[in-house]
Amino acid sequence: MKVLGSRKILLLVGGGIAAYKAPLLVRELIANGAEVRCVLTANAAQFVAPLALQTVSNHAVASDLFDPQREEQINHIELARWPDAILVAPATANLLARAAAGMANDLATTLLLATAAPIVLAPAMNTHMWRHPATQSNLRTLKSFGHRVIAPSVGELACGEEGEGRQPDADVLVEHIAMALSPQPLEGKKVVIATGPTREFLDPVRFLSNPSTGKMGVALARAASWLGAEVSLVSGPGVEVGPALVLKEWVRVETVSQMAAAVFAAMEGADWLFMPAAVGDWSVKDVLTSKRKKSASSDETWTLELVRTIDILAAAVQRRVGTRPRIVGFSAETDDREENAALKLRRKGCDAILANWVRSAHGDSFGADSIELVAIGADGWRETFSGSKLSVAAALLPRLIDRLEGDAHE
Repeated sequence: MKVLGSRKILLLVGGGIAAYKAPLLVRELIANGAEVRCVLTANAAQFVAPLALQTVSNHAVASDLFDPQREEQINHIELARWPDAILVAPATANLLARAAAGMANDLATTLLLATAAPIVLAPAMNTHMWRHPATQSNLRTLKSFGHRVIAPSVGELACGEEGEGRQPDADVLVEHIAMALSPQPLEGKKVVIATGPTREFLDPVRFLSNPSTGKMGVALARAASWLGAEVSLVSGPGVEVGPALVLKEWVRVETVSQMAAAVFAAMEGADWLFMPAAVGDWSVKDVLTSKRKKSASSDETWTLELVRTIDILAAAVQRRVGTRPRIVGFSAETDDREENAALKLRRKGCDAILANWVRSAHGDSFGADSIELVAIGADGWRETFSGSKLSVAAALLPRLIDRLEGDAHE
């Protein structure tokens, strides 16, 4: 899935050392489907050559507010109308100050005033400049304008100091642009997602588990954040999130009981709960406190007595107040997918269930990048979604919101 589709992105490059990253940033934007044009401030041209940006973007680079050679073709007002979003990276302390004051003394600041497109700011500067009260005041002003501000990364800076001030990686910037360009039906809503496998130990070194990687849950978290939600992710072992995912909190657990406790705590005050986690149904009744050693006999056997673990989905339904949170379960099936999922939906009492194939002749979604899901609602609604897990999540969430928020939900 190309996150930015065919969106038009105008990149304003400020005059900081991070400007050298601009060609790589342009390539990342284009790789995610965007058409990109670039504007350089006068100071930015000291760090990155306009020809480099022109080559990677396939568009001429603008820098002068009044360019006699280009004013008839694309003047600054027309350029301000062109993009779907504007990304300022790096947004230097100087550029932030001028933008907050409403100045229009060069092409970059004029475009920020003249555009109606969403604006995403990626500050990058020395740590002390970032923390200075003047900079923080300017950031509050820019946020009040509705601009999205991406917090800088922490690490070694060009000046040799350690701290806040690094421009985030290109994939993080792409994620924030996707959020700025998405409708916000989940703005102000809290979404909890539990994903990945659980482990139930036999002894200190052996456990019962499954092949889940948590990719579907991570895809749902990304899609929910694009739609404006505050996302709390509860993940089992081995789940990879990546630096681009914007989360309110990330709780990592191992056992079923740990996942249950984390989910129950996170769902307090939540609006949505999604349960794609591959929760283990069985645990060992008597867990050994030390490693079981093999005997010399090759005929040795080990008989385990298993007991049921807590049913997190059913317990969550019992714990909610009224219709909050909306609860969406998952059903991983090897046969009779829709029939088994519909039965599970009635038995658990959740609002909808999403059924997929695992380890069967029909397919295997464990660890795969693609999936086919059948969504089944308590009202009898059924719809199939297929494709990459991210594209399925992006298509599925708006449909669930339409279906489940259209009734008595406040």
